Amino acid sequence: MVETFACSFRATELDARRGIVSVVDRLKDMGVPDPRVDEVQIALAEAVNNVVEHAYAETATGDVLIRCNLHPDRLWVEIRDAGIPFPNATLPEGQAVKVDANTPLADLPEGGFGWFLIRELASDIKYKRNTDNNQLSLCFEIQLTA
Repeated sequence: MVETFACSFRATELDARRGIVSVVDRLKDMGVPDPRVDEVQIALAEAVNNVVEHAYAETATGDVLIRCNLHPDRLWVEIRDAGIPFPNATLPEGQAVKVDANTPLADLPEGGFGWFLIRELASDIKYKRNTDNNQLSLCFEIQLTA
């Protein structure tokens, strides 16, 4: 059996935070184990923050829709927005940044960690640009609790 729910919100930092908390609370209520919910929350926060910061960077703030489809063994999280598409309709690679313990804090790179985290936490990622919106789908392996 598949359980589905959705939420939408304005693409602002505050509304994004509220939307993510809403999804997290719902997943916990549905029996997704806390450690997995935490991982979903990290990936979801990175993806939604990218929408807020980049997809709507050149336009007025729009809406974000998150739809979750919870299967007994996996969770698909779909994020839709009407912002600008990824360059060349391709997701960033998200390579690990090479730093060591001796790297001064001021020399750490500013970005690039988000897509690395998303790719590490999700078991599958799909992106497509429809006529007027982006659709990013993240899959997470799940073992539901009773």
